[in-house]
Amino acid sequence: MSEKLRVAVIGAGIAERHLSGYQWNKEKFDVRVLCALDDDRARSVAERFGVAELTEDFDKVIERDDIDVVDICTPPNLHFEMCKKAIKAGKHVICEKPLFGSLAEVDEMTRIVEGTDRKLMPIFQYRYGTGLQKLKHLVDAGLTGKPFMTTIETHWWRGPDYYDVPWRGKWATELGGGLLGHAIHAHDMLNYIHGDCQDVFAYGDTLVNQIEVEDTMALAVRMQNGSLATLSMTLGSRKEISRLRFCYHDLVAESITEPYTMGRDPWVFTAGTAEHQKRVDDFLAELPLAEDGYTRQFELFYHAIVNGGALPVTLHDARNSLELVTAGYYSQRMGRSVALPITEEHPLYKSWLP
Repeated sequence: MSEKLRVAVIGAGIAERHLSGYQWNKEKFDVRVLCALDDDRARSVAERFGVAELTEDFDKVIERDDIDVVDICTPPNLHFEMCKKAIKAGKHVICEKPLFGSLAEVDEMTRIVEGTDRKLMPIFQYRYGTGLQKLKHLVDAGLTGKPFMTTIETHWWRGPDYYDVPWRGKWATELGGGLLGHAIHAHDMLNYIHGDCQDVFAYGDTLVNQIEVEDTMALAVRMQNGSLATLSMTLGSRKEISRLRFCYHDLVAESITEPYTMGRDPWVFTAGTAEHQKRVDDFLAELPLAEDGYTRQFELFYHAIVNGGALPVTLHDARNSLELVTAGYYSQRMGRSVALPITEEHPLYKSWLP
């Protein structure tokens, strides 16, 4: 393997954000090829980010000796087979969210990867926002106290034009609605800070657009650490916001409300006493500066591949988020709370599609 990881990016949509992340890590990654079906869009993206080669042939890309990493940025229904092929071809894999269409596929992929020396990293770049990272460090340092309540709002707007893209809004190709495709980062941030969920109750509906999948949901969650959480998602908010609020015995952590970047600073950390506020402020002032988002996740991925060690985001992390999705869909349909973990015996283990 060369000093730089040699990358093939698959897709030309969300791939733009990945390419920006690689550009900020140009001493670590060399993007050799962009593989996409939309010629005009792919050509524009390749020119903008300086990718020299374009192709439509995924199977040939994964057989190339000059590619170390395959980065999959395609519609969700294509993720599993592409990941499987790339791993079996001997490549490391990065894959956009939502990772797969069932817990069964996550568990199967885990077995496939464990039978190789390759690594697969799901994308959850929001957890590397500088604000959320500060909270994570405070939790790890024991400066938050007992967790009580978390509220997470994903309130965005998606009108009919958004669903003009043929694969969107359909169970067969998008695999789910806002709960899966838009609020998935909220699930990951909840699990990243608090650990596993214990049980879920959900209401959901399609209220905003004439589509197959849900565009509005409300979930109540009990965490295994004893705290409670509420997650609300709608694609019918004319004023778009993303907001996270974590209530602990010793402080409250509040995010910014700017949509799509809510993990970033400036977050507000309000302690219960002046003395503890000083401890929190002094602790945060000593934290080293780091990149955020895709840039940080890709940087940590590089070190995991080149130097060994754990990936920054794992298949287990992706399973946690999809377990919450599975429980949400089942609760919505059955009208009752759902206990986690979800195992092979659960009715939606192999698929949550209607």
